[in-house]
Amino acid sequence: MPTATTSTPTPPTTPVPPVAPATAPGAPPRPSAVAAFHSVSAATTVLLALVAIGAAIHEPVLIPPLAASAALVHSAPTLPLAQPRGVIVGHLIGAACGYAVLAGAGSSAWAAALAAGLTLALLTLARTPHSPAVATAVVTVLQSPAPARFVPLLFGSTVLLVLTGYAGSRIRRTAPRYPAYWW
Repeated sequence: MPTATTSTPTPPTTPVPPVAPATAPGAPPRPSAVAAFHSVSAATTVLLALVAIGAAIHEPVLIPPLAASAALVHSAPTLPLAQPRGVIVGHLIGAACGYAVLAGAGSSAWAAALAAGLTLALLTLARTPHSPAVATAVVTVLQSPAPARFVPLLFGSTVLLVLTGYAGSRIRRTAPRYPAYWW
């Protein structure tokens, strides 16, 4: 006795278009020699000015996060991380978080890490992105600078960075204008 085969009908196949591989944007284009010289010399000049101010008042004014801020302001002036709001307010938030954690947990690497995370959270909530400000919180916890001296110097330094970014972008006519927005 022959057996009947029942087959389920196969649905018609529709051709699947090939998926293009995701392409990474790659590195940014290399700046011209003039543009690179301009941004590097402007950043170096403002950092040397911070050292000179520190030497004149016998206080360390140049801290690593400010060097990172100068690099952003002068080399990537259109990024949100480089805008005045992030530079000035971001560092002040970083210092405030650093002092708050220092008061509650003391000076340790654990406390510095906590201050960094807290700073990043507040920067995100405040829509004030500036990664060097996270490092300011770490410096504050680990070095425990006197707030009455540190905070005004930090504020003045960030204002100077922003002003030199503004001036530097006006000197070279083809430079991107800084800031992209003030607030």
